[in-house]
Amino acid sequence: MGVVDEVLTKGFGRPEGAWGRFGGWLMARMNGATEKYLVQMAGLQGKEQVVVLGPGPGVGLRAAAQYAGVVVGVDPSQEMLLAAKRRCRELVECGKVELIHGEAADTHRPERSASVVMSVNNVHLWPDRAAGFAEIHRILKPGGRLLISVHAKWAPDGLAEEVAAAGFGDVVSKQWRPPARGAGTALIVKAHRSEQ
Repeated sequence: MGVVDEVLTKGFGRPEGAWGRFGGWLMARMNGATEKYLVQMAGLQGKEQVVVLGPGPGVGLRAAAQYAGVVVGVDPSQEMLLAAKRRCRELVECGKVELIHGEAADTHRPERSASVVMSVNNVHLWPDRAAGFAEIHRILKPGGRLLISVHAKWAPDGLAEEVAAAGFGDVVSKQWRPPARGAGTALIVKAHRSEQ
């Protein structure tokens, strides 16, 4: 692994150490507006369970917890789980936010348990997107919503088509310009799990 790859992996892919803390700090500033926007797009209801894949330092967890019943953050990085726990301490203590060490392809969640699954700026880092989408399909309730955002410049080609091929319906993609300086245009994909 080259130096650049190591910095990107330790800072953003699977954050750890000083690079991970820096990556988390940057994520909170650059991704926060997008995470809040996805929460609005999700139209969360009071008793719904939301799963946030790769919640990083927890900005989206805190935003979703304002509207949902329980918000579960699943992250492969212990560094980010600790950062999210610090940001959401009182929400974790009262059971409104749960934090789990896992990844998109292995969330450790029960089948058909989530109403909404969200992911901000990490789908391009999943080791196996097909397995990730299969796991999301498994944990979403019938009619559940999937919302993915990724920097347009890092978006995998054909992301909306991958989502549709994984069995999701009503797949819509759009671009959105976050207000954060330097955040870059986001590609947002929204879809539903079929009612079956």
